[in-house]
Amino acid sequence: MSGTRWGAGFTAVGRFVAEVEAAATGDGALRPGYVLVGDEIFLQDRCRAAVLKGFAPPDLRDFCLSDLDLANTSIFEVLDRAQTPSLMAPFQVIFVRGVRQLYTRGAKKDEFAALDRYFKSPNPQAVLVFLADFVRITSDVRRMDMEDKNRFERLTETLGAHCGMVELARVNEDDAMRWAAVTAQEAGTRIEPEAARELVDALGADMMLVASELEKLLLYTEGRGKITLGDVETMVLAAKQRSLYELTDAISQHNRARAVAILHGLLNSSDAGEDAAIGHLYMLARTFRQMLVILEKNVRDSRAIWQALWQGFRIPPFAAEGLIQQARRYKSRRELTRALRLIARADLELRSSPPDKRLVLERLVYDLAAEPKATQAGWEMAQLSFEV
Repeated sequence: MSGTRWGAGFTAVGRFVAEVEAAATGDGALRPGYVLVGDEIFLQDRCRAAVLKGFAPPDLRDFCLSDLDLANTSIFEVLDRAQTPSLMAPFQVIFVRGVRQLYTRGAKKDEFAALDRYFKSPNPQAVLVFLADFVRITSDVRRMDMEDKNRFERLTETLGAHCGMVELARVNEDDAMRWAAVTAQEAGTRIEPEAARELVDALGADMMLVASELEKLLLYTEGRGKITLGDVETMVLAAKQRSLYELTDAISQHNRARAVAILHGLLNSSDAGEDAAIGHLYMLARTFRQMLVILEKNVRDSRAIWQALWQGFRIPPFAAEGLIQQARRYKSRRELTRALRLIARADLELRSSPPDKRLVLERLVYDLAAEPKATQAGWEMAQLSFEV
């Protein structure tokens, strides 16, 4: 992708990947820590893949790779692991989620003091990668929310004093279309401009979905050398996006039988793979967040929805009216945040390698479609360290 002018997110990731690759070949130095700031999961995954490729060979990952979450593990344990050399691998890669825990109520003086001590004399055979996905960096930084700006500044003043900061800004529509064109070209085919536009518009420039659907389109058109607008309309708009909104429609009406039946249809039509369940969960979380914004900003028609939902967080045009109706079925912010907490709990369960991922999703949909309960006990069962 060299020679192409990219937006802030792709540019930052490009620099990070180049730095990691240079360090892996001995042509550069890896910093002791990095902070991946932003909730653009697509770009975060590209950064993770680069680190794994350079410093965590598949045959050594059981010994050199750690995925830790500050919601369950203290920063002191994280730093202790980083300081302790592995007897089975020459290098350690430690990804740290739940960074928000360092910035919740309380001074956290001991935690930041421990970080300062570690980075004054870091283990040269380890790298810490902090995933600060509680900050949303818009594709146009001028439109960045003040609260997110304050969070970013706080990160820069603390972790940023020791680590490289990688800003994972949301991918705008032009960059998403450009990425689709370049990726198709690298696969030996061409995506027509109208097809690229429809693909990106239909999926709201959600890069996780764009990448997934483009992969299917490449398989669908293999040998033809071209992806047309008709291909996108056939393979994308008529498939999972519509089914997803049918699922949330049934959930918002508290129709458990219909919701579970639609979920089964989604699961049966999915390609078999480790990430299929996570992908469904990701789309559910995104849709409920969209409904929360719609409810809070009192959006009543599709014309207003484009001001309420920022670029990169928008929905397909065909779903606008339906999603507004779904959001208005919820009487309060509390009902939607409860749903998001249930999704967060299911996400944690899925990432813990349960024996049956399908059962996790079925139980989630069954709970989401339940009638709201007034009991405090029912509410407390859904409490997790998760905030919108």
